[in-house]
Amino acid sequence: MNIWSLIVWLHVLAGITWIGLLYYFNFVQVPAVAEAAGDSDGPGPAAISKYVAPRALLWFRWGALATWITGAMALELSGAGFVAAFTLSGPLAVKIIGIGAWLGTIMLLNVWALIWPNQKKILGLVTASAEQITKAKYIALMASRANTMLSIPMIMCMVGYAHGLPF
Repeated sequence: MNIWSLIVWLHVLAGITWIGLLYYFNFVQVPAVAEAAGDSDGPGPAAISKYVAPRALLWFRWGALATWITGAMALELSGAGFVAAFTLSGPLAVKIIGIGAWLGTIMLLNVWALIWPNQKKILGLVTASAEQITKAKYIALMASRANTMLSIPMIMCMVGYAHGLPF
């Protein structure tokens, strides 16, 4: 196995971790926490917020970073070129991958600049007032939903050209 194949393998593994957790948060955890908050006989949302969410967010944010770094390395080692992809220059396939790389970059920034800082307030990892927590919930949710929507075209741009999709 050459280094490029190893980097691509790591990129795919990290990407599955990142996007899998993104979908878990949006389609499983957020509705489950809302349901748990309304269940007077259950353990409440603390069971998820205290034990599951911090660990899932750790894997989520580092999976995002690992996906981006290995993707950047794969671009450079593939011959497509990191700069060519991000400047949307070169052959059509490189431009398409570049669009996917830009979408992934936006998603990475959402994770580290919007989702994670606000989740720390929501989970009580940093001190925040009730008003700040309410605002944090909205910002984190909107950034996470944006990432969910961006994930589809990002994945299509990253792999679509290799599967003969007409772009």
